Amino acid sequence: KETTRQFTYDVVYGEDSTQRQVYDEGAFSLVESVMNGYNGTIFAYGQTGCGKTHTMIGVKGDKSQNGIIPNAFDHIFGYFDDAVNFKKKFLIRCSYLEIYNESIRDLLSKDVEAKLDLKETPDTGVYVKGLTTCIVKSIPEIEAYMDHGTKNRMTGETAMNKDSSRSHSIFTIYVETSEADEEGDQRIKAGKLNLVDLAGSERQSKT
Repeated sequence: KETTRQFTYDVVYGEDSTQRQVYDEGAFSLVESVMNGYNGTIFAYGQTGCGKTHTMIGVKGDKSQNGIIPNAFDHIFGYFDDAVNFKKKFLIRCSYLEIYNESIRDLLSKDVEAKLDLKETPDTGVYVKGLTTCIVKSIPEIEAYMDHGTKNRMTGETAMNKDSSRSHSIFTIYVETSEADEEGDQRIKAGKLNLVDLAGSERQSKT
């Protein structure tokens, strides 16, 4: 006797859709806005094994299978390669944290096991005190930080997925751009892009 429920979706992708299509339609405009000084967040949500990591990261070594994160790296660094010609200066930094059992760990720190505190200020809002941020100047450099942090993540085999993420992680790219206005004064825009990999949404006891 279940009642029929109706839902509205922005897009539903079929099995023939490509990684690039998902990026261009779902993430491109948001990443573009980050370069213009806005904050944005992209995350995949769902049960273990449904394809969150494939959508966010993709298949290494196959560019056509690049997920949202490597496509975002290409997008950001490609934008700034062009921006040099327009006399813009820019600074790109990254951080990588994990939330596991309600504790925050810095995946780029020398002491990964240290627990960090969440703080809030009227000026900057919520932030993690003592979080490592690293300056990056190229795609291989930012990929190396991501790989290093991913190796430090808490994973645990579940009945459904041997490489399941048992934690939430947030890889953040901070983008600051500076360009001179008509009067010669420097104008700075700062945006950040949060790329989130959530733990599987299922209850362990049910799987």
